Amino acid sequence: MEEKRPFEGTEEQEEQVTLEEETEAGQKEAPQENEEEEAAVEALNDRYLRLNAEYLNFKKRTEKEKTDIHKYANERFFMELLPVIDNIERALQAIEAAEDHKTVVEGVNMIKKSFDDFLSKNGVAVIKAVNEPFDPTKHHAVMTEENDEVEDETVLAELQVGYTLNDKVIRPSMVKVSKKS
Repeated sequence: MEEKRPFEGTEEQEEQVTLEEETEAGQKEAPQENEEEEAAVEALNDRYLRLNAEYLNFKKRTEKEKTDIHKYANERFFMELLPVIDNIERALQAIEAAEDHKTVVEGVNMIKKSFDDFLSKNGVAVIKAVNEPFDPTKHHAVMTEENDEVEDETVLAELQVGYTLNDKVIRPSMVKVSKKS
């Protein structure tokens, strides 16, 4: 009696059967992979939306802070200026009540001292000019005068005071400068 052997096919047929089995298995796994990919995309989209919302909130908050800084930046400046205004009012009252000018001069000197203190506190300094060598970065010569008693290009007189703010010239001194004859 002959033994029955299972069908023996060619190698190609065996590969085809194996591929069909893998394809069927892949089709069963494909919906699961698809769901995982969709979940990942949804998670990334959600994260994007949250980050975008955070960014927009940050942008609004910084714009408001920036506006507030500009709005109130000079508050300290004006608070320090108020005592000077108070001294001006006192000087005006003294002028009305004064029989002599001594009290008026004292009041004006108080105002000048208040202003000087205010400027100094805020980094503003007077530029030294008289008897200093002319410096075009600090002085603006508006007049010259022949003078052999001092060095050439020495500041003889200050016509308007100059100022620096933290060592930066914000207004040069208007000066009269010597020149040799």
